[in-house]
Amino acid sequence: MNPPRRSVPARGRTGRPAPAGAQRRVLWGPVIGLGLVSLAADVVSDGARPLAGPLLAQLGASALLVGLVTGAAEAAAQGLRLVFGPWADRTRKYWTFTLAGYGLTAVCVPLLAVAPLAGTSGLVLASVLIIGDRIGKAVRSPAKTVLLAAAAKPVGRGRGFAVHKSLDLIGALLGPVLVAAVLTATGNLSAAFAVLSVPAAAAMFLLFWLRRRMPGLGPTEQAVPAGRIRETAVGPAAPHVDGGPASLFTRSFVLFAAAAFCWSAGLVAFGVISFHLTTTAGVPVSVVALLYAAAMAAAALGALASGALYDRSGAWVLLSIPVLTAAVPVLALSPVTGLAVAGVLIWGIALGIQDSTVKALLADLVPEQRQGAAYGVFAAFQGAGALAGGILYGVLYDTRPPLIASVAVLQLLASVVLVAALRGTRSN
Repeated sequence: MNPPRRSVPARGRTGRPAPAGAQRRVLWGPVIGLGLVSLAADVVSDGARPLAGPLLAQLGASALLVGLVTGAAEAAAQGLRLVFGPWADRTRKYWTFTLAGYGLTAVCVPLLAVAPLAGTSGLVLASVLIIGDRIGKAVRSPAKTVLLAAAAKPVGRGRGFAVHKSLDLIGALLGPVLVAAVLTATGNLSAAFAVLSVPAAAAMFLLFWLRRRMPGLGPTEQAVPAGRIRETAVGPAAPHVDGGPASLFTRSFVLFAAAAFCWSAGLVAFGVISFHLTTTAGVPVSVVALLYAAAMAAAALGALASGALYDRSGAWVLLSIPVLTAAVPVLALSPVTGLAVAGVLIWGIALGIQDSTVKALLADLVPEQRQGAAYGVFAAFQGAGALAGGILYGVLYDTRPPLIASVAVLQLLASVVLVAALRGTRSN
């Protein structure tokens, strides 16, 4: 029997062990690299995101159509991962899917500059491109998350995912600031979309460079032996265990995904919020972009705080998501500007936790060789919830009390199901 492998400290050019600072740089390098790619790409995607509602409104869309388009876009971003996650696992071409997904966003978002100039077909073109950008998210996200899970494992997945998400959210903050500056200078939506072609090109250049530097990043090539997954205590000490094809659908995984459906249905797409801010609250489009940037800053803080708490205390920190989500329609869709701003910030915090610490828990629940499929299946639940939420908000937009009550019921159900999921993992 071969002796167990021991970790070998990083070494400098002299052959001696590298200083502790150098070892930290080696461990954190892949996480930071992937984070910088996300930063540049999110300048593009999230720079355009707060403009989706105003753009569709300018092209003649109603509140229901805005809800349908933005809900369908989020459903595509989440639900299609059910296809691309297992596909990435089967082919193990994680870099290929990552490159293709980022490339789709880099093309679709700058082309939104053409929509206001396309006459009667502009509304259709804008809708297709908005959804196309989010399809790019579906193509790349499972594969990129598998790469990130492998990169973050040596430094702690809670912290690794939180640091990556923070860099991601810096881009999500800078993008709206950039388009707000362009809108202030020109008052032209087309110019705001066109300027995003620059960070789009930078994101693709950085991604190709990173691919050449770290071609072996990802899960090991070891085959997955047949067997049944053992669920363990969720948190920083939760080990990965092998499992066969059926091992993904454990009771805790299914309950966790069901809870995600409920909170996704309540966490309204920002397109509906931006539509409300510009048409009802009278907020200028350039200011809406800045509010979105503030929401991304709040999301970064939420991701960092929840990631640290997850590594220290476990997954119970996720119970904050339904509580925060229930407050969003009460505040963000208020006709009072101050309350709407508070709702936007709470929306951002909930989004930050959902996009970072939730993924860290999934990485600890599922064997490495099944992570692509796991993220795909889980995202399908989130995508179905986002589509249901888009329809819910579109239909009930003009009747707020039923909307608020519906979201509250969904979040109560999410809390109950999430508690059952976490108790199941802890009891095993």
